[in-house]
Amino acid sequence: MDWNHYRFTSVWEVPAPPGTVYAALERAEDYPRWWPQVREVHRVDGATARARFRSSLPYDLVVTLRQRRSDPVARILEAAMSGDLEGWARWTVAPHEGGSRIVYEQEAVVRRALLRRLAVPGRLVFRANHALMMRAGRRGLRAWLRAV
Repeated sequence: MDWNHYRFTSVWEVPAPPGTVYAALERAEDYPRWWPQVREVHRVDGATARARFRSSLPYDLVVTLRQRRSDPVARILEAAMSGDLEGWARWTVAPHEGGSRIVYEQEAVVRRALLRRLAVPGRLVFRANHALMMRAGRRGLRAWLRAV
């Protein structure tokens, strides 16, 4: 087992139409406005952005996100990640009970040296940290969609 390899799936339900949710998720540069752990996102070009994340633990992760898929009909957004994490992330938005169901999937290998050294003793803590970040993201997106 590679202790530095992670696979995550999160499911969010929000009371907003799928098209509205997709449009919000498509604007990564707005994430810091509604997702507290996404500290900054800077567009490099039309398909690339650099992002900095920090959740409950005292370290930042910096990744470059390169768009692999942006399909407004299927409502799928997918990006390749490089930097402190290497892998991919995908949002899929579908109608659900008068709103939307969002599935977030991520597969990543940790590349940051300190976190690699802490892989075995820290794995459960890192997974819990990710879960807290995703829970805050769901709350933030729900509030953002109500406000806009």
